[in-house]
Amino acid sequence: MSDHIAVRGITAFGRAGVNPGEQDLPQRFDVDVELEVDLERSAHTDQLTDTYDYGKVHDVVVEVITTARFGLLERLAQEIARRILQEDRVHAVTITIAKPGILDGATPSVTLRRRR
Repeated sequence: MSDHIAVRGITAFGRAGVNPGEQDLPQRFDVDVELEVDLERSAHTDQLTDTYDYGKVHDVVVEVITTARFGLLERLAQEIARRILQEDRVHAVTITIAKPGILDGATPSVTLRRRR
């Protein structure tokens, strides 16, 4: 399948990290999400009900980051992917999560791809 929906530049504040003090205060996370979906029907009908609402992508990312706590970015990304893949229309999801500015200005990130 070659159809994709991408939502880039989602910013949310949450608690993740394994080093002492990392979960004491909310930290910034920058997230990009790309969904593999079949857009054939929505391309013809022009109806939101025939696609995956990218607003839902944003809402899932923000909800997971702001309500859950994880040690690793990998686990945070996995939970976001799990939630998004609950939608039958999504065949695969790629998530990149960055934690800006924590390494003397450097930004570590994790990218994972999950398929149903």
